Amino acid sequence: MTVLKNRRMMAGRPFSVKRCVAALMVLGFLSIFYYTHYLSSPIASLLMRRERKMVRMRPYGMCPHFQSTPPTDHRPPHQGSGDGRPRTDPKLLLLVETAYPRLGRELAETLVHNRLRYKMEVAGKSLPALTNLDKGRYSVIVFENYHRYLNMDKWNRELLDKYCREYGVGILGFFPPANRHMTGVKVKGFPLYLHTKLSLKDAMLNSASPVLRVARAGGVYQGPLPGDDWSVFTANHTTYEPVAWGSNSSGGQAEYVPLATVMQDHGMYDGISRVLFGNGLNFWLHRLLFLDSLSYLSKGLLSISLERQVLVDIDDIFVGESGIRMWKEDVHDLIKTQDRIRQLVPGFKFNLGFSGKYFHRGTWEENEGDDTILENVDKFNWFCHMWNHMQPHLYNNETHLEYEMSLNKAFAEAHGIPTNSSYSVAPHHSGVYPVHELLYTVWKKVWNIRVTSTEEYPHLRPARLRRGFVHRGIKVLPRQTCGLFTHTIYVDRYPGGLKKLDESIMGGELFQTIVYNPINVFMSHMSNYGSDRLALYTFESVFQFIRCWTNLKLVSSGPLELADKYFKMYPEEIDPVWGNPCLDQRHLKIWSYKKSCQHLPKFLVIGPQKTGTTALYTFLSMHPNISANIPSKETFEEIQFFNGRNYYKGLDWYMQFFPSNDSVDNKIVFEKSATYFDSDIVPKRVQALLPNVKLVTILISPAKRAYSWYQHAKAHGDPNTLKYSFHQVITANESVIPKSLRDFRNRCLNPGKYALHIERWLDYFHHNNLHIIDGDQLKSNPVDVLDQFQKFLKITPLFDYSSHIRYDAKKGFFCKVLESGGNKCLGKGKGRQYATMDTESYKYLREYYMPYNTALVKLLRKLEHTTIPQWLKDDLSYSST
Repeated sequence: MTVLKNRRMMAGRPFSVKRCVAALMVLGFLSIFYYTHYLSSPIASLLMRRERKMVRMRPYGMCPHFQSTPPTDHRPPHQGSGDGRPRTDPKLLLLVETAYPRLGRELAETLVHNRLRYKMEVAGKSLPALTNLDKGRYSVIVFENYHRYLNMDKWNRELLDKYCREYGVGILGFFPPANRHMTGVKVKGFPLYLHTKLSLKDAMLNSASPVLRVARAGGVYQGPLPGDDWSVFTANHTTYEPVAWGSNSSGGQAEYVPLATVMQDHGMYDGISRVLFGNGLNFWLHRLLFLDSLSYLSKGLLSISLERQVLVDIDDIFVGESGIRMWKEDVHDLIKTQDRIRQLVPGFKFNLGFSGKYFHRGTWEENEGDDTILENVDKFNWFCHMWNHMQPHLYNNETHLEYEMSLNKAFAEAHGIPTNSSYSVAPHHSGVYPVHELLYTVWKKVWNIRVTSTEEYPHLRPARLRRGFVHRGIKVLPRQTCGLFTHTIYVDRYPGGLKKLDESIMGGELFQTIVYNPINVFMSHMSNYGSDRLALYTFESVFQFIRCWTNLKLVSSGPLELADKYFKMYPEEIDPVWGNPCLDQRHLKIWSYKKSCQHLPKFLVIGPQKTGTTALYTFLSMHPNISANIPSKETFEEIQFFNGRNYYKGLDWYMQFFPSNDSVDNKIVFEKSATYFDSDIVPKRVQALLPNVKLVTILISPAKRAYSWYQHAKAHGDPNTLKYSFHQVITANESVIPKSLRDFRNRCLNPGKYALHIERWLDYFHHNNLHIIDGDQLKSNPVDVLDQFQKFLKITPLFDYSSHIRYDAKKGFFCKVLESGGNKCLGKGKGRQYATMDTESYKYLREYYMPYNTALVKLLRKLEHTTIPQWLKDDLSYSST
């Protein structure tokens, strides 16, 4: 009986284990179902309501009650000389201590951000040139260390003071931090006294000061001022007037005792206006006063606008994980805050960018929030994002991209969302820059997009260098960040907490962004308006703070109007400057995986024309380790990308001439366009896209080059050659000749000013990147020239050109040797025979090019060229006698 019982127990164990395993599997499946479906499914979310804890914050509302005077117009009624023109250029001279100054760098960055022209020089024994003919070069002189001015030698001090008095130029100076506390130190040569090494608090501006323009006086900015190395001023002359005060933080006074931290010198003591700072730019009010001082001292020539356009985009509407989306109450608060902001910023509306696929993909409360947004469609402005929030650069098929955009448009039309804004923002700014041409094509086709924005042009950082551009009729505005991103939704998780966010709002990065940029397009995300509603707090607070402490006028307009204003304000930005996507990791992440920088050219033959560039191109194409671009149907072997209309076709168009295939892999790729050499804009464009590229130029006698170019134009039937002889062209008076002849003459003569053009290239490239070929040597002894060029490119082993090219007596130059034993020479257009240049023209051109050839000799010696070309020696040996 006992044995039977034990057998039954043992038989029951496997059965019990199986049931346990089965139960665990069912429980696991239910858990997975619950977390992946029940919590996020739109249907399941209707069955539950989740509690959430929210931190609600009041926006900054400490605006002082005061009567502020209107901003000062620093421009005099009749500025400048007798004809009403200013006597100085709108530019400042910044004199710094060293080549890498800390304060000087901050000053320069502020000037760049505000697009104020300046020249920075290390203060030395001599001053840079201050005048150009009868006009002053600078409207303000800025000293990073004012002691440099006070201790100048007598000659330079008198020279600078005379310039300031004669041209009405002001001086702005910063006193550096002192090593120890000193009281009543007399400023050398002036009735002004300095008290150093102080800790201050509670800043206040002098509402009566004529310096104030952007900065608004009246209240007290309470709290300690940054640093413990402040200097303050006292004076016993009426020429001095405080601009700003602080209070000694170590004192125990109950009432405010003002200490002058910024002092204005009206110029009554020695005839020169000044503004002096007792500290640098660490305190945000000093940044405003720095701009105001420049405006005041330059009599308005170095002023910034007082109007600020603001547009706040909310990306990712309907997008976001369950739990961080907006509820009904969030939408109502959004509308209420928008109404309050409109009192500070006339015309303000949040601009909502939607992705329809994710509508009703949240919890019950979040889906209710989606519905509330659509119930209030007319309360906001709208723009299309992407249906599925996918990055456009991942699409390589126009039909697929068009389909996705059409789905979002159909969603908008079905829910009453306006579709006529002509504005769009791509997810993560993908495809905008670096440009994905497919995006621009489909944007136009589906949405008629005319304006977009990005934070990536030319790079995300530094923000002060963000710019706009126009491509294929679509205006691209620079976009600004506000310190909030998709993951910054809770105040207790904000990096640095509320204190850090408030620092950005109250004089910090966000505040300065608005002050420095006349047009601001801000990026934010739907998640920033749920949870702790950080975006509402941030924007309302910063707008309130700007109203309190500045005279800036905040207004809001739609994207189309903003774009028109922006490019009217900065027309020089209309033309893009294409950068290299492979040199920016952020750009690589939003660039098509099918594209590569590997086959962009490693060297460029830049010209000039009629010096032998086509011969060099032919010889280089024979090299087994060198590969040229694919020929263009319009311009043959020359792409002419960087200097013509082709540049506006974009980087994708350029890269199609350098395809990736087995025949060119591991080869040195090059491009030849002879018109690059003398173009003003080409060096900058080349440097942006190909910063490490090698450059090759060929030089011959500029007189012979000009004559050859004329004969080339004549052979191609240029009408100017039918009307005018070569001598008439080169000797024509530019001031009286027709424009067509003037342009023709310039194209004939200007490329021969070799030193001028080479110096321009050297502004953007190191001289080690430049290889200069003697064109006469290329014609008479190409093998040696090509050997030297291979060494310049560091090609090993050298390709033996002596067995691949030889002189053709009939043509008069070297040609390619064919396997059959014959020669293959350039076409009939090359090596063309024509009459010798007449003596008078040759004499005229030698005289004309004399100063440019002299400059070329100096440049070649500076570049450590061991030999001077014989043609250059011959041209310079000419004597008019």
